[in-house]
Amino acid sequence: MMAREKVDWKEALLRTLEKSCTDGPFGQAFEDGAGSATGIHLAVFVEPYLTYVLEGKKTVESRFSITRQAPFEQVKAGDIIVLKKTGGPVCGLCRVKQVWCYRLDPRTWPEIERFSEALCMDGSDFWKKKRAASFATLMQVENVRSLQEFKISKEDPRSWVVVRRAKQSGQRSLPWHSS
Repeated sequence: MMAREKVDWKEALLRTLEKSCTDGPFGQAFEDGAGSATGIHLAVFVEPYLTYVLEGKKTVESRFSITRQAPFEQVKAGDIIVLKKTGGPVCGLCRVKQVWCYRLDPRTWPEIERFSEALCMDGSDFWKKKRAASFATLMQVENVRSLQEFKISKEDPRSWVVVRRAKQSGQRSLPWHSS
């Protein structure tokens, strides 16, 4: 029964989005048939970063992890990110314009840190905290749209969930960048 419950919130999310996103850059992306070429991801955000994305100040989203997990190599350009407040409702959408995946080592950090302004990160503890990570995914976002807020029944602690994978159509996976 537990596995079915996990599927139910994803299905409910897609149905709600299909009803509310019928035009613009997200039109048809949530339909089972025509939009299935588009990957759909749910990202949980803490403040103030969620507001920064919705206001267009934060143009690159990052996810760091110790283990190889979503969104690492599971998100691609053209995919949609559904924006959710930590412990709160779904409140927006954006499209992924470009993706950079990194297997982290000392040489990759200067390249990642060049995104500081787009990430809305100052020189604070953010970078120190992320040094323990082994993997990083950075995503340039566009077409940010606020939604009328709605709740979903997701209760697990994951901050990133692949809701629907894009159908593969001869697309290559993104290379790992390091320099």
